[in-house]
Amino acid sequence: MKKLTFFATTLLAAWMLQACNGGSNTAKHEDAVDSAQAVNKETAPVDKESSDFAVEAANGGMMEVQLGKLAQEKATNQRVKDFAAMMVRDHSKANDELKGLAQSKNIALPDSVSGDARDHMDKMSKMSGKDFDKHYIDMMVDDHDKDVDKFDKAANNLSDPDLKTWAGNTLPTLRAHQDSAKAIQAIIKK
Repeated sequence: MKKLTFFATTLLAAWMLQACNGGSNTAKHEDAVDSAQAVNKETAPVDKESSDFAVEAANGGMMEVQLGKLAQEKATNQRVKDFAAMMVRDHSKANDELKGLAQSKNIALPDSVSGDARDHMDKMSKMSGKDFDKHYIDMMVDDHDKDVDKFDKAANNLSDPDLKTWAGNTLPTLRAHQDSAKAIQAIIKK
């Protein structure tokens, strides 16, 4: 009965946010992250730090997949295209794992990327050629520097043991992405 009540509450909150937000796409995307955090604050059976980490990881993972797909279409450098394919494959797998884990813990995750990420992707979609390649790889280096730091802290400090383990298990893949992005960045700058 508790799960049914939680599900109904989550559905109602999502519907209300969507109904109130019929306007801008950016607002909808922003609300997906904010909405998930708000629902988790009220109903998640894990602590706020753990649920916030899950929401941020889901948002970042979705962004990596969408940017990877965009880079596969727009990049001119084959190494950039190959890197983008790796992002889609690895982050889709991690996203699926996180979704399963979150579902088992009643943690609400966003269903779309944040407004800021969406705006950035829209700007990138207008880029082309070497400018796109350089921007994408520079962004991937910066993003993975931040991700490695967040996941390292989560793997060492989260109180939820399952999310802590997931973060630790995901960390080597993120470090490999970070190393690959830096190697491509060095080649592109030449």
